Amino acid sequence: MDLVSRIQRLPIGKFHYTLLWVIGLGWMFDAMDTGLISFILAKMAEDWHMTPTEKGWVVSIGFVGMAIGAVCSGGLADRIGRKTVFAATLVIYSLATAACAFAPNLTWLLVFRFIVGLGLGGQLPVAVTLVSEYIPAQVGGRFIVLLGSFWGLGWLCAALVAYFVIPKFDWHMAFLIGGIPALYAIVIWFKVPESIPYLINRGRIVEAHALVQQIERQCGVEVIEHIIVKPVAEKKNVSFTQLWSGAFARRTLMLWLIWFGIVYSYYGIFTWLPSLLVKQGYSIVQSFEYVLVMILAQLPGYVAAAWLVEKLGRKATLAGFIGMCAVSAYFFGQADTVSMIMFWGCLMSFFNLGAWGVLYTYTPEQYPTNIRAFGSGWASAIGRMGGIVAPMVVTHMMVQSNGFSAIFMMFTAVLLAVAAVILILGEETKGKTLEEIGL
Repeated sequence: MDLVSRIQRLPIGKFHYTLLWVIGLGWMFDAMDTGLISFILAKMAEDWHMTPTEKGWVVSIGFVGMAIGAVCSGGLADRIGRKTVFAATLVIYSLATAACAFAPNLTWLLVFRFIVGLGLGGQLPVAVTLVSEYIPAQVGGRFIVLLGSFWGLGWLCAALVAYFVIPKFDWHMAFLIGGIPALYAIVIWFKVPESIPYLINRGRIVEAHALVQQIERQCGVEVIEHIIVKPVAEKKNVSFTQLWSGAFARRTLMLWLIWFGIVYSYYGIFTWLPSLLVKQGYSIVQSFEYVLVMILAQLPGYVAAAWLVEKLGRKATLAGFIGMCAVSAYFFGQADTVSMIMFWGCLMSFFNLGAWGVLYTYTPEQYPTNIRAFGSGWASAIGRMGGIVAPMVVTHMMVQSNGFSAIFMMFTAVLLAVAAVILILGEETKGKTLEEIGL
């Protein structure tokens, strides 16, 4: 039995759940940092008398960094290792977030937010790739969606920090709290193993075998002494053209369109939600309360997606959740009472974040080992382009008389288009190993 198959045959146990929560907490800190800026911006804009365009740049510059970080880290992860890049990017974005507290003006804030983006952009594709390479195919989808649920916890942490810290200590303290996760890199370094397929691909066979034996002992199964290695990919060299060659061209096109649309809508909606609610006449504290409740609805969305992704499959679950999010966004834009805002806002949050969880499962399943992190990184980077464009579009539409409803009508159209792309171009990957899909 070859090394990759030995990892795949392991029963789900302590090793897998430890991997899930260790990487999940890293992802949670990523989401907390991402979410903090949406709350901070509502208060900072008042203190610094920022124009809508300046507010848009504070958000967009982070996504410029994320796009670059996603591409660079994906390629680096395929060269120097998933664990190394995951730990390094966490340190980068945490320290840069803390530096934002000391920004003397908008220019320096934009510089620090760009560096934050470099780190944040590199986290997600690497985390998903690493976890997906250790989890057996029959439960892989569920685990990746559960990993994504830590994103909801991170946004919840951001909302709690905003609600309890910003009104009492100001937004500078919120940025400083965002720097604490840098210490977590130590935990990652000692608790997270390197990817077995990556080690094989780099010719580190003896190291891979020793690691597999160690994990076998942890899982209480027979420790196999002899080494059998099957090629995990045809080429070691990674190039952009591989993403657009042969069977990968359709997958890459699909992923780029999905990522662009879902990032555009997600960050356009949730990053600006506190500010949009303030513009609708609610106080900053009220807007924080409403968004906090909506964020709580993300968590059952992940749980539902984790169950459905193995029952209905990736394609149907992803398209269904995005389609229902589109419906919720439309009615949210038409809501004119607090109860209706909360109802449709919670549903929008439920379906949107559930879709994110499935997308993180679906993305690495499109590529073989040698380009998995690279391909996932590029898809994420294209998604970040949507994050750059969305704030500009929203800031332009916010000043219109019917801006609130128009904004959410636009997001409805984008989400419906994404659902159509999945149904037309997507292929089902449920129950297949990553190498079966990729090769």
